[in-house]
Amino acid sequence: MWVAKRFISSIVQRGKYTGRPGLFRRPQGSSSELELRYLQCTCCWRSRIAVAGFETMNAHISPDAAPCFDDATASLDACYTQEQRGVILQTLNTATETELSGVKLLRGRKSVNIVEYRTKNGPFKSLESVVNVPLLKHKSAVVIFNSILNPLPKKEKKVKVQLIKFIRPEVDRSWLEEANSIVSVVCGTNRIAWAHMGRGMTVLDWQHLDCPNFLKGTYQASSYLTDISSVVSLLPSADFYIVEKSSISLQNSALFPVMAHMRTVEAMLFALLEPRNYQADSNTPPRVLNMMRLAVGRHFGLMVGESRTSGAERVRQMMTESVTQKFPRVNFPRQLLVKYRNAFQMGRGRGGEELCDAMLQAVAFYELLCDSSS
Repeated sequence: MWVAKRFISSIVQRGKYTGRPGLFRRPQGSSSELELRYLQCTCCWRSRIAVAGFETMNAHISPDAAPCFDDATASLDACYTQEQRGVILQTLNTATETELSGVKLLRGRKSVNIVEYRTKNGPFKSLESVVNVPLLKHKSAVVIFNSILNPLPKKEKKVKVQLIKFIRPEVDRSWLEEANSIVSVVCGTNRIAWAHMGRGMTVLDWQHLDCPNFLKGTYQASSYLTDISSVVSLLPSADFYIVEKSSISLQNSALFPVMAHMRTVEAMLFALLEPRNYQADSNTPPRVLNMMRLAVGRHFGLMVGESRTSGAERVRQMMTESVTQKFPRVNFPRQLLVKYRNAFQMGRGRGGEELCDAMLQAVAFYELLCDSSS
């Protein structure tokens, strides 16, 4: 008897909402199926509240909600306007493999398949023809088309570089910005190299000098002073001298002689290049500065873990761009290009690492200074 009453009651409830405008009636011409359903209390089956299918009301929030997304039989071309079809087809027909990989669902093999398919069969003439590409079906094609029409904004990471992170001692930024030229100095185990660069990223001088007394027997101060004085006498005049600050780990005792050598040369360069009357508390900027070797390595992407690799390839690329591009990163005089065009070939025992490091340090100084000023 109780079951019969519940059955009749449910029929009456449905008849009550039939034809009523509002939440529980499906609008004419609407594709959303809003049917009467219930929220049931877990404690008592009799506590039921009639509700609509709320997921259909919020379907537009879903990223996969799109025309023809659920209907695999619908024509893809009919789901988009003529302008939208033009944008999608132009992207699929002209974008490179790398550019396609930035579209949602097109990473990996799918972007390769698109390029191979259009190369073999010609450009796509309709959206429907895209599903002929291997690994692309109706639903995935819709997601790809919508991603092309509404690309996600790229988040740009703005990293503000501070002078304190790569320059010692700390100096007022205005002093560096007013400099017309710098000399970048790098010390090796048997030579010292330098690069003289102007404000417009033009190389004015670039050379190195062998130092035969370096790391020979005991550390004779007079012998070191002779070699370093010879270098200083050849250095051109500049507003600042940037001396590389090496990053040798104190944990490796085997490298202690090299570390002592680097510190000795660095100290002598500071003593010989800095004016005698310089005072740290005055309004006169220091003439000699240190630049961290690791900062230069990170700027050019030369770091592998905590170790820095060779920068010869970067320098060769800059030299090539100097003659092939209208606005190169660095401007090299022709005589220097001829002089050093074969100086940085790997595996030939030619060396040249100090020359490369001096050039990279000069470029990094100006570029990091520009970044930190913006």
